[in-house]
Order: sequence, then structure tokens, then C-alpha cells
Amino acid sequence: MPNPSTTNAKLDVEIKERVRASPRPANDRRTGSRAKPSRSYVEREETRAQFRQDALPAWAHYQVTGLHFTAEEADAWLAKLAAGKDAAPPRCRA
Repeated sequence: MPNPSTTNAKLDVEIKERVRASPRPANDRRTGSRAKPSRSYVEREETRAQFRQDALPAWAHYQVTGLHFTAEEADAWLAKLAAGKDAAPPRCRA
């Protein structure tokens, strides 16, 4: 195992505040080191946290109702939307 070392980095105030507020600390063990948080890192982690937060109600709804559609149906629907076509979402089924 490599010896731990300390690295000092100056962060602008906005990034410091966003890192402090993020649900995953900058020294998360999955990264293996305490890297200088960049704006793109902070934005990616904020987006990831928001995605998880948004998914919770959908997961709870699925657990109660069992309603769903397949990934293939979702991909086909999203492809139509990306192509500029007006498309209704797939029908949910149990």
C-alpha cells in the first residue's frame, strides 16, 4: 500500500461550498485518494445525487404497483423523441 501524502489545492469559494454540501465526500474511499475536486467533478456528483433522489419515488411506486416497461421500449421511445418525433411513452404493465 502506498504511503499517504497530503496535497494542498486552492479551490474557489463556490466549489468549496458545493463540495461541502455534496452527499459524497471528496475523500470517498472509492476514488483511492483525496483528489482536487474540479468543477466538472462537483457537477457530476450533484447530477448523480439528484438522479438517485429523483429515482426513489419511481422505485417506491414500482414496488407497490409492479407497473413497468422494458429498457428496449424506453430506448425506442427516447430515440423517437431525439429524432424530433412526437411519441407517447410506452404503456406500463404489471
